[in-house]
Amino acid sequence: MNNLVGVSPKEMLLHGPTKLLVNNYHWHEPKVGIVASYTPNNKDVEDHFGIFRGVDQIEAFAQGTIGSLNPFLECIKQKCTPTQLKDHFIPAFISIGQVHFSNYLEEGDTFVSLGIIKFHKFRQMVADGRIYKTPKGLDLNKYFNNFNETRLREYDLSADFVLVAELFDITGRAIKKSP
Repeated sequence: MNNLVGVSPKEMLLHGPTKLLVNNYHWHEPKVGIVASYTPNNKDVEDHFGIFRGVDQIEAFAQGTIGSLNPFLECIKQKCTPTQLKDHFIPAFISIGQVHFSNYLEEGDTFVSLGIIKFHKFRQMVADGRIYKTPKGLDLNKYFNNFNETRLREYDLSADFVLVAELFDITGRAIKKSP
């Protein structure tokens, strides 16, 4: 596995499927960053006036970035599969820097999380990034097929992507399970 494009998030993320807030990985450069997407469903917006809450957006960003990138790099380092990694580590979302919301998301609104790795050492990762609502009907795999590190770092997207949130210092760590 060279990157996460084409890998199911269910295979990579270390937590249960009922809380999975990533549908697909569209671009990934190891040790640099990732583009992941999610579309909130009825369960995600239940009792929240049809709105996908900001706290859930932060969780989706964390899963799509540090929650996916950190295990990916750890699997390479330990020469193991994500399933084997799950037997030895617990994912921990340990801190949030600043988050600025500019817009909102509703049920059925597909969004992308663009995450840039700022720090990675000893199974701890810090990422910055943005969440954008995507244009309806856009083929995200095709759109991000020729994406690159420069475009990621400059958040270079077409004008029909709508900025939803800017996130800073989202931090997670894989904690070794006790024997």
